[in-house]
Amino acid sequence: MNGEDPPERPEFIRNIIGGLERYNPEAAGTLEAYLQQQCEEKFCDCNANRALLKLYQLNPDRMKDEVITNILVKAMTQFPSSQFDLALHLLSPSVSNPGPSATSELAEAVSKLRALNAQLEGAQYALFWATMDSDDLYADLTTDIAGFDEMIRLRIAQLVSEAYREVQLRVLEEWLGMDEADVKRFVVETCGWKLGADGLVQIPRNVDNEAKKSEIREDVNVDMFARVIRRSWEETA
Repeated sequence: MNGEDPPERPEFIRNIIGGLERYNPEAAGTLEAYLQQQCEEKFCDCNANRALLKLYQLNPDRMKDEVITNILVKAMTQFPSSQFDLALHLLSPSVSNPGPSATSELAEAVSKLRALNAQLEGAQYALFWATMDSDDLYADLTTDIAGFDEMIRLRIAQLVSEAYREVQLRVLEEWLGMDEADVKRFVVETCGWKLGADGLVQIPRNVDNEAKKSEIREDVNVDMFARVIRRSWEETA
């Protein structure tokens, strides 16, 4: 995943975020349209989206709540990374870290997205899906992001493949938020993994999940022992 400098970024966007145009309030409309393209085409340009948030910071009258939440949701799909927090830090404190008495709809939405992101960053995948199902607002916040659930599941599967050679099917059901039949289809057709008769999913060997021999070598010479003995002798003298 390359959310910082995606190959899909067009030249005119590159010119905006790489020059003085990034401070032109009129560039907000162009960056908003580009964000909409990201949402529809399932790629993410966190660098360009932060430039848009910076324009909102400098021109609060142009700020759009739905655009802000879409940027945060897109950043969330890049987990585990700092992209969500980097975007969050460009929001006003009343929105990014509201107090208990805050009633703003945007502040509430951001608070819920922060909770979701924390669960993904903490690999609490089963809790993430349970939280998504607990309130219709979560569906409303992610509805503009085409293939949101799919992107999250693909990212989880990638992380699982980097850490395991085999995983119990029932565990994957919880981590992917899918029932048994859908998980079986997903791991075979999408991931290319194998289903074992013992309820285990076999993950092909790769550079990340392959066991590696670790050799620890310590070089100790006579001079080192001499210094230790001399220091011990001086302390007791």
